[in-house]
Amino acid sequence: MKSSTDNQKFRPDGGEFLKRSFDILLSGFGLIASSPLWALISAAIVIEDGLPVFFRQSRWGKDGSNFPALKFRTMWKGSEKERSVQAGHSDPRITRVGRVLRACAMDELPQLWNIFRGDMSFVGPRALPINEIQASEAGGDLPDEAIPGFRERLAVRPGLTGIAQIFADRDTTRARKFRYDLFYISRRNFWLDLRLILLSFYISFRGRWEVRGGKLK
Repeated sequence: MKSSTDNQKFRPDGGEFLKRSFDILLSGFGLIASSPLWALISAAIVIEDGLPVFFRQSRWGKDGSNFPALKFRTMWKGSEKERSVQAGHSDPRITRVGRVLRACAMDELPQLWNIFRGDMSFVGPRALPINEIQASEAGGDLPDEAIPGFRERLAVRPGLTGIAQIFADRDTTRARKFRYDLFYISRRNFWLDLRLILLSFYISFRGRWEVRGGKLK
């Protein structure tokens, strides 16, 4: 999977130690501070649709590795088939609790554990489900490896948030999202990460992660 020639342009710089240290400290604090929310969210999921509370999904990691990403379950039991299908607008598979969680990105809280473990970073390209079928994309059953920019984006840890997650249209193509990712990889630094994290809190506070169009409007 990894192309050493491609990845050479995006080799981590001296800021990688600062980035990882920040990830550990902030995710550790977040896990502790958000623990009351975990209890409330878990209770809401169980009341609406029973157990399980969590959803595990294999996703692309750094250098083409795979890791189990952890989320709060937002779809009705039995909705996920053998292969993941991208959620569409007003997707009937999403529960009422799930719609609230997705709008505020609270379904992603368990990924603080993935960040703490080192599977992910707070900022980076989205952690893609393995060859997810793209409901909103023509030719959406193409494997991720066939999309230009895929190999280059594997040079860094995937992120909970990032330029593509914030600025790309929810239903735009993988190719376009990957161009946002490569822009981030080529210019990444601690202060850019901090700005993107603050913007993400702003979007979460306004409940605009699931909107079609500009999330910052």
